Amino acid sequence: MTLYTIMPMEVVMSGLESMDAACMDITVNGVDLEVQPINATQATIVRLRSGNPQDYLNPNYSPGKIIEFRPVG
Repeated sequence: MTLYTIMPMEVVMSGLESMDAACMDITVNGVDLEVQPINATQATIVRLRSGNPQDYLNPNYSPGKIIEFRPVG
């Protein structure tokens, strides 16, 4: 990704080291999501990672929504 800005690099990158890295990638109903776990079976959607434009129109996959999932493994 290229970012064109007049802001100094220190301002753009400030806070990067303190970002929460507790996110994980999961697949729900064939849709790839980046989520932040709440507990063992619930997570909050952070980002939708799908190549299908119809998935972005589905309100069930909007960022901030809490979903239920079952870990496999």
